[in-house]
Amino acid sequence: MGDPHGVGVVGLGVISRAYLDTLAHHPELRVVAVADLDAERSAAAAANLPDATATSVARLLDHPDVQTVLNLTIPAAHVEVSLAAIAAGKHVYVEKPLAVELPRARTVLDRAAAAGVRVGCAPDTVLGTGTQTARAAIDGGLIGRPLAASAVMVTPGHERWHPHPDFYYAPGGGPLLDMGPYYLSALVHLLGPVRAVTGTASRLRPERVIGNGPRLGQRVPVLVDTHVSGVLEHHSGVLSTITTSFDGVTTTAAPIEVHGETGTLAVPDPNYFDGEVRLCPLGGDGWQVLAPTAGYRDGTRGLGLVDAVRADDTRAPRAGGDLALHVLDTMTGLLRSAAEGRRITLDTTVRRPHPVPLTAAEDWQGR
Repeated sequence: MGDPHGVGVVGLGVISRAYLDTLAHHPELRVVAVADLDAERSAAAAANLPDATATSVARLLDHPDVQTVLNLTIPAAHVEVSLAAIAAGKHVYVEKPLAVELPRARTVLDRAAAAGVRVGCAPDTVLGTGTQTARAAIDGGLIGRPLAASAVMVTPGHERWHPHPDFYYAPGGGPLLDMGPYYLSALVHLLGPVRAVTGTASRLRPERVIGNGPRLGQRVPVLVDTHVSGVLEHHSGVLSTITTSFDGVTTTAAPIEVHGETGTLAVPDPNYFDGEVRLCPLGGDGWQVLAPTAGYRDGTRGLGLVDAVRADDTRAPRAGGDLALHVLDTMTGLLRSAAEGRRITLDTTVRRPHPVPLTAAEDWQGR
């Protein structure tokens, strides 16, 4: 094993805690610099990382030991930080979505290609045993030819738990751009890319009330659609339906179901790395739980960055920029379809990422 790969982290909000816990204990990665608009938050993070310096974004990008910038800023800042990192010759791994607008996302990938650096993007949960075991079951013919699928995400809204939920209800937020990447990335892993979409959407509440933290009781304006439903036409011919909502209390629907000629597969929540994959074969005795047969065991946030650092000329990052671009195209296509009342043919496509063989935790964690 060579020297650890140097990582600089920009943005130290709630999601950063899980990433830093993974990176701080991985021998192949070393966090060497952290930056946030809140200097106190940067200092607090650096204090728990023996090799990290709290600094400004500009100095982090100039840091000679930073090879990859982990971009954990709010969605509206993703492109600005990613482009600055690319201009500095750094690889980028960014929280989802890749960008708020599709043209800007294309710019990120085009400039990265010109600079000879890689772009990775969350979610990496789909690399865990949940989604990957389901993929192996489909590819192994356990449900026959896939015909249709459904994906459902329903919550009452993040303002109930997040102390600063404003960006969830600003452009770049909403249930589709916030949570849709998990479900759409999983569907692409399972069933391949999407050719066209048809969507509908609604925004029935003009504001939300913060239910947690120092701003308890404050009202947040809602500037985006908070319930989005649509149909995805995969290149394979499979039709998937998707619903993402901040307007429901809960749901009994399976997070993802895939229906084939000879069986139905229930896929666990793609917001998590693992979970039960259940199969109901045609003419069988009901549901049966499949043992994990693929995926990274015991995955945690940051696994996609580990996977990207290990990628080479023979294998692209599995949570890569091309997939994130296609997912963004799918999401913005659904919203555009809802606004214009018509079917939208997508401009992008992507190869299904390489499947993940069953990998023990100690192997991907580098122990």
